[in-house]
Amino acid sequence: MSMTAIHDGSAREVRDDAPQRTRIEAVPRAVDLAAAEQAGRAFLKALGIDPDDPAAPDMARTPRRFAEAYAELMSPEPFDFTTFANSEGYDELVLVRDIPVHSICEHHLLPFTGVAHVAYLPADRVVGLSKLPRMVDYYARRPQTQERLTVQIADALAARLQPRGIGVVIEATHTCMTLRGARATGSNTSTSALRGILRDDPRSRAEFLSLAADRTR
Repeated sequence: MSMTAIHDGSAREVRDDAPQRTRIEAVPRAVDLAAAEQAGRAFLKALGIDPDDPAAPDMARTPRRFAEAYAELMSPEPFDFTTFANSEGYDELVLVRDIPVHSICEHHLLPFTGVAHVAYLPADRVVGLSKLPRMVDYYARRPQTQERLTVQIADALAARLQPRGIGVVIEATHTCMTLRGARATGSNTSTSALRGILRDDPRSRAEFLSLAADRTR
């Protein structure tokens, strides 16, 4: 048994094999949709597009939709990170592939989308599998670079789960590169972050990267 303090200052016994939950949530920030809508209207007008033009009635609510869409894309959703005792002593790779990634490039505020492959080698605890996609989504919902997003996911899982190894690979298409600038249609960017055994042991690293890249599964 272990002892865990509760809010009234007393203590209660908690079984070591009981689920442990950590609330993951961003620091609250003010979102002013009315101001964002006004800014969106001013932005379009500055580009020579009048959303109030009676000849284009379908654009009348575009500034509001614009504000609501970006507020949603930049608002991380809180969740409970739940772990369980590794009572079976499982010590092989746990991999969740093809987790959807939707984020916003911080340089141009254009979307980048793709998939993440997240794996870990358990130690004393295992995590509910649904929490891996939630962790990916949590860090994706803000202005990002793909490199930083990859590292943040790996570091957050390493800190909260304390496994023997962590591996994260993200493959994404950036509209800031496919729709403008180079217009490199079909291009794809891959990033990776490895921690623990998956970084230090060549065989474990090769196993993870091979499974993450395996399109036959």
